Amino acid sequence: MQLIFDPSVNLFYRVFLGSFFVINLVLAFFIIFMERDRREATATWAWLLLLFVVPVLGFFLYLFFGRAVRMKSTKEDTGGEIEDARSRVMEQKRLFTNKTFKTNNPVVEKQSDLVEMMLTREASFLSENNHVHIFTDGHDLFERMKQDLRAAKQYIHMEFYIINLDGLGTEILEILKDKAREGLEVKLLYDAVGSKQLRKGKMKGLVEAGVSIEAFFHAKIIPFVNFRVNNRNHRKNLIIDGDIGYVGGFNIGDEYLGLDKKLGYWRDTHLRIQGDGVDALQLGFIHDWNSQVSEDRKLEYDQRYFPKNARKDGHVAMQLGLSGPNNAWHQLEFAYMKMIMNAKQSIYMHTPYFVPELGFVNALRIAAKSGVEVNLIVPNKPDQPFVHWATLTTVAQLMYDGVNVYTYEKGFIHSKMMVIDGEVASVGSANMDERSFKLNFEVNALIYNQDLSKKLIQAFEQDVKNSKKLTPERYEARSNWVKFKQSIAKLVSPIL
Repeated sequence: MQLIFDPSVNLFYRVFLGSFFVINLVLAFFIIFMERDRREATATWAWLLLLFVVPVLGFFLYLFFGRAVRMKSTKEDTGGEIEDARSRVMEQKRLFTNKTFKTNNPVVEKQSDLVEMMLTREASFLSENNHVHIFTDGHDLFERMKQDLRAAKQYIHMEFYIINLDGLGTEILEILKDKAREGLEVKLLYDAVGSKQLRKGKMKGLVEAGVSIEAFFHAKIIPFVNFRVNNRNHRKNLIIDGDIGYVGGFNIGDEYLGLDKKLGYWRDTHLRIQGDGVDALQLGFIHDWNSQVSEDRKLEYDQRYFPKNARKDGHVAMQLGLSGPNNAWHQLEFAYMKMIMNAKQSIYMHTPYFVPELGFVNALRIAAKSGVEVNLIVPNKPDQPFVHWATLTTVAQLMYDGVNVYTYEKGFIHSKMMVIDGEVASVGSANMDERSFKLNFEVNALIYNQDLSKKLIQAFEQDVKNSKKLTPERYEARSNWVKFKQSIAKLVSPIL
């Protein structure tokens, strides 16, 4: 008891607590003023709350999960092809602005404001000569992908968030190894966090065979300490010979074949593209690759990556949307928003995580209240419980305002898809949450085509048969424990 009244001990605690207070003020100043131009007010307040509830530790969490991202811009590249792409975008933008763009595609003409808005990056030019095939099942997708990989003649550029070293992952990597031994240029870009199984020691055989490998935002200074853990390359792209491209939601691993006993059947959406849309994917890959490698390993914008003899006799119009935390223009968030605003009849949506900002939610509420049929499917089985609880809270609000909300029961639905009015579709890697909109590097293909849009709606309607509709009675019947978890998840949703 004497220690409690010891003046020297009391002085120590006062100095200690005072120092903590000063440190927190300094760290709060850093968060508010040093990063304020990069951060929404809601996220800033969430980080400040965490900082004062968990002093010092909160700042270390901020270092890992909260900092803004700065990367080398494509504007530093001087290759002829990138300049050609910029010129193509600028010319198309001028034509749309002047209302002089000529097209035989009635959907493009009708959605010209969306097309024009998307013309913000080199890879976002409009191409109207594509063949596009939709995959909704992993077995079908990867069988075709393996065929295309084995038939490659010149090069393979692969970029995936997750590549697991299991049955499917090992098989794909073995194909890459074989093609490199044949003399093809094979480059593999994987995310350092998503594909954490791909350690250097386990890829020695690939490197010896000639595969060039790079991890996106890997730990550079201190091993296993990654200060970019919160900013991931979530893209899932593949380019083969400049002729075939893949983009969508599937990663590479056995679970994406439905072999994970916990999640069960894996429902996703991926596209196979032939046409000038492949050039857009190639531009995106070269930018991502060059942003992570040393000067001597950078790719040039060589004509061989953009072959003129690639198949370009299709009729599907598309644009490629790219977003990332290094750019204040959130292209994919705004693309989704613009599609919602343009919808006059119907909106169909898949997303595994639905935690967007209030403006996004209100846009859907307004659409539903304006007579637009709005349909949304989210998983019932969560792979990320915290985000799932926040998702339930958000979709319930939509349900009460007339949105048809369904929970997928067959397995896990990972598809990121939106279709409006049966004529414009978005398919890619971007979830409808703040992580995809502002933290991750994402890519979606916007398709302006009634036939493909109707096929996606038909797939959606089949998914409804494997889903349960969320009703007020069903939602209100949840337990108090679930309600508590939802409240906590919603509180921290700005920084999820």
